[in-house]
Formats: sequence, C-alpha cells, structure tokens
Amino acid sequence: MRDHYDFSDSKPNPYASKLKKQVTIRLDEDTIDYFKQMSERQGIPYRYQTDRTCLYARILSSVVNGCEFRQPKILRGRMAKTKFDLEE
Repeated sequence: MRDHYDFSDSKPNPYASKLKKQVTIRLDEDTIDYFKQMSERQGIPYRYQTDRTCLYARILSSVVNGCEFRQPKILRGRMAKTKFDLEE
C-alpha cells in the first residue's frame, strides 16, 4: 500500500444516497438481543444482520404469497459481495 493517495480528482458516488435509506422501526428487546448475540458470534454488525433478514423475509414472502420479488437495485444482475457476505 502507498503511504499517501491523491483523491483530489475523485467524484462522489452518484448511487450512494440510493443504497440505503434511514428508517426507524420499533423492535422488542428480545429481537434486538437475538441479532446482537448473532452478530457477536459471527463478527457481523447487528444492523447488517437485521437488513439481511428482512431481505430474506421479502424473498420468502414473495414465494409463499405468489408476489413478484423485485431484487434491490444494488443487487440486480449480480449478488453484491461484501466482506460480510464472503464470511457466510
């Protein structure tokens, strides 16, 4: 690795604001504790675990209810690989 990188000509990611949207949801303490325990065991942030669980629930629900599952834009055409996905 270099000691210094020059980002003076870099451009902001035009898709960054569309990747995630901040929302507030109310979860019971048992649910939060479950995700925190799972995240400690796997070394993955619990908010990431919660997001992935919601994605899997959407997929399952679309299959069970016969609804169309629209893959999130960030995953369309490919499965996004993060450092967390690689550990699963």
